[in-house]
Amino acid sequence: MAALLACGAAVQAQEVSDSTDIFYQHLNLNEIVVTGVAGSIKLKQATAPVSIMTLSDLHATAATNIVDAIAHQPGISQITTGSGISKPVIRGLGYNRIIVMNDGVRQEGQQWGDEHGIEIDAQEVHSVEVLKGPASLMYGSDAMAGVVIFHGAPTLSDGEIRGNVSTEYQTNNGLWGYSLNMAGNQKGLVWNARYSGKMAHAYKNKYDGYVPNSQFREQALSGMIGLNRYWGHSHLKLGYYHLTPSIIEGERDEETGELESSTDNVKTYAHGLPFQQVYHYKAISDNAFYLPHGSLKAIVGYQQNRRQEFEESADEYGLYFQQHTLTYDVRYLTEELEGWKLAAGVNGMYQRSLNKGDEYLIPAYHLFDAGVYATATRTFNNWTLNGGLRFDRRDLHSHRLIDDDEERFADFHRHFNGLSGSIGAVWNVNRQLNVRLNVARGYRAPNMSELASNGVHEGTVRYELGDQSLKAEQSIQADLGIDIATRYLSAQVAFFANRIDHYIFSRRINETMEEGYLTYQFDSGDARLLGFEAGVDLHPIHSIHFENTFSYVDARQLHQPAETRYLPFTPAPRWTSDLKWEITHEHHSAFTNAFVSVGLECYLRQDHYYRADNTETATPSYTLLNMSAGTDILWHGKKIAEVYLNADNLTNRAYQSHLSRLKYADLNRVTGRQGIYNMGRNVTLKIVVPIAF
Repeated sequence: MAALLACGAAVQAQEVSDSTDIFYQHLNLNEIVVTGVAGSIKLKQATAPVSIMTLSDLHATAATNIVDAIAHQPGISQITTGSGISKPVIRGLGYNRIIVMNDGVRQEGQQWGDEHGIEIDAQEVHSVEVLKGPASLMYGSDAMAGVVIFHGAPTLSDGEIRGNVSTEYQTNNGLWGYSLNMAGNQKGLVWNARYSGKMAHAYKNKYDGYVPNSQFREQALSGMIGLNRYWGHSHLKLGYYHLTPSIIEGERDEETGELESSTDNVKTYAHGLPFQQVYHYKAISDNAFYLPHGSLKAIVGYQQNRRQEFEESADEYGLYFQQHTLTYDVRYLTEELEGWKLAAGVNGMYQRSLNKGDEYLIPAYHLFDAGVYATATRTFNNWTLNGGLRFDRRDLHSHRLIDDDEERFADFHRHFNGLSGSIGAVWNVNRQLNVRLNVARGYRAPNMSELASNGVHEGTVRYELGDQSLKAEQSIQADLGIDIATRYLSAQVAFFANRIDHYIFSRRINETMEEGYLTYQFDSGDARLLGFEAGVDLHPIHSIHFENTFSYVDARQLHQPAETRYLPFTPAPRWTSDLKWEITHEHHSAFTNAFVSVGLECYLRQDHYYRADNTETATPSYTLLNMSAGTDILWHGKKIAEVYLNADNLTNRAYQSHLSRLKYADLNRVTGRQGIYNMGRNVTLKIVVPIAF
């Protein structure tokens, strides 16, 4: 079960290991432990909604990137640019309103850009937690919509050396993926190393054929070495990530309607023009110390992100952003004492961004972020109460730039203060019924793109202008959740209401800054979002699961006419249905943990869209048919491989996601169809071979 609090109640959540096998057991919802709060806590005691994906869920999911892997969970969506670039959306909010955590630090990779993906190796992710709703209390600015936490694999037990080799192939875009991992623990000296690679040619669909310049390549290398001792642990983690995505322009031949290509071979794995080179380097010191009445955790991380854009030549870049980020996080957590658990901490970052190309979109800048917080949790009888406060300050300084004897960017300084808080309660009525209520205040400072953009944003094909007077966003969100788990049925429903003051968005203005590009100005107003996620899992017998979920969000600007009433990039209502047969869990045969499932993804018509100046259009409904199967293969009682087969969009349905940026590419004058369509039928074969000494 992949989503908690929004679909299903029993999940595959605990890994049980011995010398011959690793397999998953279904555990009751109440026993799941989550860490995306101030310390580990059982899920039944979490006042805010949380979704979880385990390693088995990730292995059984076909995806082209890590965000694509989690985007099918209720309440979670993705803004896409082709098959290679995805940005997470939680309950209708994305971009800098979501913090992505990886290796214990917030991922900083210039995520303000529409065409900027998440620089994370999917093979390195061991499990995922998604916190839905304002999580500014622990994470600070930018966590207004929630937090996506990617966990790496835990360290092994003393004396173990384990690893795995994995590979996958996808038929639609010829994606080849591979990864090699080895890890060990020798008397407390722990280590872990992984190398991964991925490459894909252009994807195809029924209407467009192959989509030129949708190919990409990815390479990643990571390592960890450290000590596990009675006093705690100290780990050093290093990471390298390199992505080369070609940029889809979507221009068409006016006579034939076919997409124009910079190469004669649309199935090439080499990049076309234009394209990007994205490099991400990371070094993290992760330390924990056990104290007499609690624990102290300290994490310091350095990240460098380099993004180069090549337009006319593969040897000369135009835009070149180089970003340096130093993050710090120190927190103290008490042990439980008479039902009380307390936590306090300070965290933030220093960031510096440079322009090293000869084209410009945002100014060079530096910022300093600092926040202090405290939380308290009280458990008694069948109740858990949780609350806390946080104060943040962000100082932001933009550097002046003179271009062609004109001031392109002004020198200015802004600072933002934010007060965040939350209070919630969980009532464990009995073993079958939980009721939870949470109210949280969130905060987000505007980013440099919103404050000071002045240039052509090739990824959005428009000229963008910032507004230095923008205020920080402030939100109040209420969540109500009910979970029911019986022997034959599990059901959840989660309602939310979110009010955001000074919500920042971009609007088109009737001013031409550069010929051939529409001009958009960042502005702000007030917004409110209402919605819910609901799910039911029928399991009349242990091996059969019939799961159904529904997600809905209504996102509006307040006090606006019909043309600008709805927020852009609001996910369409979505219903999913999945029938799964868990064939066997026997360990004396050649196959175990075998399953087969068939599912439907139904996206309803989205007619709540930002209409002004034809910024968005309505999106018709569509339904996708998917199938999957998997098994562990044993030899003399030992697992020698995991094999998974997925078939997505079996009927080869031609469709456009409402959150696809390619939906607004050039009009096909022959067929009358606007934009580029999403991927057609795609079959994925994935094999994981464990290694143990």
